[in-house]
Amino acid sequence: MLGSLAHVVRHHLAALRMLLVFTLITGIAYPLAVIGIAQGLFSHQANGSMIKDNGRPVASALIGQNFDLPLRTGQNTPVPDPRWFQPRPSAAGSAGYDPTSSGASNLGPNNATLVRTIAERRAAVAAFDGVRPSSVPADAVTASGSGLDPDISPAYAYEQVNRVAKARGLDPAAVRRLVAAHVSGRRLGFLGQEAVNVVRLNLDLAAMK
Repeated sequence: MLGSLAHVVRHHLAALRMLLVFTLITGIAYPLAVIGIAQGLFSHQANGSMIKDNGRPVASALIGQNFDLPLRTGQNTPVPDPRWFQPRPSAAGSAGYDPTSSGASNLGPNNATLVRTIAERRAAVAAFDGVRPSSVPADAVTASGSGLDPDISPAYAYEQVNRVAKARGLDPAAVRRLVAAHVSGRRLGFLGQEAVNVVRLNLDLAAMK
């Protein structure tokens, strides 16, 4: 009986030692090593790819945001601000670009509601930017899969140049050059598409005189 009890105790002590060892390795040492490597080699990405203005974090380069006019008393629907480049639509949350509600609309391409919504968006964007509906790019009327995509196509960015320049009293050629400077190429030269980060673009736009 005593021998059997001692055997059980030894097994439990061995299991406890293994628990403590693996807790130290996987619960403390490994996370600290990952954090140290991330902060040492990829500090910007590890801290949320924050965009700073005069040293103050103002946004994340990974998450888009709306650029709307302030809501007036009794107004429930936000209105896009013509002074800023506008992002693509977002289905993340009721107001869009909500990190806690990341996701798409889950409507298929032949869904009647989606088809009607796209047509309404196309007409609204065309009127807002002063262009023909047929020239409105697809990303101007469709949301991304995450609903948080901060990028738009160069075509959509260039489409907005004249409207932004007029609203701000700027030279359209200067605004167009600003957009061109923000066009990022394909990853490794062949992955993905060219894109413009709207958050970064608008930050530099705010500094233009």
